[in-house]
Amino acid sequence: KICNRCVMDTNVLDIIFDNNGNCNFCNEFLDKTLFYKNLISEKKLNYLINSIKKQQMNYKYDCLVGISGGVDSAWALKKVVELGLRPLAVHFDNGWNTNMSQENIYNLLDKLKIDLITYVVDWEEYKDIMKSFFKANVTDIELIYDNALMKVNYSTAKKYNIKYILAGTNRSTEGMRMPKNWNWFKYDKKNIYSIHKKFSNNKIKSLPTIGTFEYIYYGIINGIKWINFLDYFDYDKKFAMKELNSYCGFNMYKGKHSESIFTRFYQGYILPKKFKIDKRKVHLSNLVITNQLSRKDALSMLKLNSYNAEIDFLRDKKYFLKKMNFSESFFNNYINTKKQNHDVYNSEKKLWIRLEHIYKKFLKKIQ
Repeated sequence: KICNRCVMDTNVLDIIFDNNGNCNFCNEFLDKTLFYKNLISEKKLNYLINSIKKQQMNYKYDCLVGISGGVDSAWALKKVVELGLRPLAVHFDNGWNTNMSQENIYNLLDKLKIDLITYVVDWEEYKDIMKSFFKANVTDIELIYDNALMKVNYSTAKKYNIKYILAGTNRSTEGMRMPKNWNWFKYDKKNIYSIHKKFSNNKIKSLPTIGTFEYIYYGIINGIKWINFLDYFDYDKKFAMKELNSYCGFNMYKGKHSESIFTRFYQGYILPKKFKIDKRKVHLSNLVITNQLSRKDALSMLKLNSYNAEIDFLRDKKYFLKKMNFSESFFNNYINTKKQNHDVYNSEKKLWIRLEHIYKKFLKKIQ
């Protein structure tokens, strides 16, 4: 059964339909939409910008913008500069960048004339941690990247006395909740260490990681705010891509997160093949609900293979196997092995939930 309004279906374990045949995912998304729409006003945007300028006036940079080579972060950075802020751009290179993403970053920063700090991961260590996640058969292999990315942003902001991280994350293209079994808690440093300890004799020495207490340290003690900056705009991804292309020759991507070869292969093949997860359903549903794509077109796109051409899939698979030093037989065996839950290993998720509950009760008392 498919939702009457978006394209989520009963392959998602925690889906519920109302009397109109609409699912809980798009209902929840629409319930939150009013809050986000209230942010889209010139007055509120100006208040944010003026607050940042005032608080950071005595420092070299007044905000930090993480940039991946994708359109969301690139457009956020361009807007930050146009609004008169002095950003520091930060890029986390985990070894999987496409040439296209590298070109996009270089061309944009060359045009904007702003500083960039790139954190290049120790590839051998990072590869070893990835191998542990493959051996563990857990779903969210990109927990490693997402967690390290947040740590790099927060630690760099602290180093340069920056109190505002203006991120390209946004409601318009990724505001719909991800199903519970499709990814894992992103601040789970303990889970990363636990999985790696189980399957490798090597210790994690250089990978930046962030856990619950580090998050509290950066956010509350240091007062660093992570702001979904694009939610202050009526953000349209197609328009943003055209604008960036005209501005600095920004290369157009065929799919979401295609600036990373691993992410493209992971979401396009590993997730649907091994875990029966097609993240396009969430991404496309989000665009349908925000009127950036018709439901008919979204359904048609889901009928197609994640890879537009077999040659593209074979190219990515070959590159992936070679870079990871995986044999065909090892990888095929991995694809056919039963998945394992993240919480089989040590985790901070329950701690986070407890602290979040306490925090919400505290907010109710002071309101």
